Amino acid sequence: MPRHVRIAPSILSADFGRLADEVARVEAAGADFVHVDVMDGHFVPNLTAGPPIVEALRKVTKLPLDVHLMMTNPDAFIAEFAEAGADYLTVHVETCPHLHRTVCAIKEHGAKAGVTLNPATSLATVEEILGDADLLLIMSVNPGFGGQRFIEWTLSKIRRARALLDDRGSPALLEVDGGVKVENAGQIIAAGADVLVAGSAIFCQEDYRATIAALRQAGQSALPEERTAASHGTRQR
Repeated sequence: MPRHVRIAPSILSADFGRLADEVARVEAAGADFVHVDVMDGHFVPNLTAGPPIVEALRKVTKLPLDVHLMMTNPDAFIAEFAEAGADYLTVHVETCPHLHRTVCAIKEHGAKAGVTLNPATSLATVEEILGDADLLLIMSVNPGFGGQRFIEWTLSKIRRARALLDDRGSPALLEVDGGVKVENAGQIIAAGADVLVAGSAIFCQEDYRATIAALRQAGQSALPEERTAASHGTRQR
């Protein structure tokens, strides 16, 4: 099946004083998802958005809300985030001792289930759950803050994740988050990613449309020629 490059602007780097306008701008600029980083100040050293922010975003955009739960106890909040309007709920394997139960709970509440790994967490921890996951997120920085530098050795992990998904015949999207920029988007897509999460690379620029287009073009150019031709101008959500 042809791969398509998808762009998910992370609102972690947006201006929260005019968040609705920021989201409207990236939607108009061609984004495929809105990525919402939820940090609890415990699992990661930062505090960010909760269900009310997701609910507010749901009212102002038609884009899928890709909600990344960087929380010690995500199970306690699945229902709230799903009811607030999250389309994807992604949890860390590091915080879910009963990962299958958590993934099932996400789906029971009507959202698509994602699982994510910190840079140093082995892919072996998700092998058994790939048949149930809708999204696999590889962190290419240690989570907690925007604007960090991409960890180069995660490219090998992305390649191995792509091979694992393909070997299992999994339709799950492979998403990469952390230090994604126009300069490395091609490498990340060539390694096997489907979705690029970008925060400061987009929101710290004047022209969101041009930046999103540049990220997509850099990624699309890295795909095999026949796949690029097949997927030109096509985006899936």
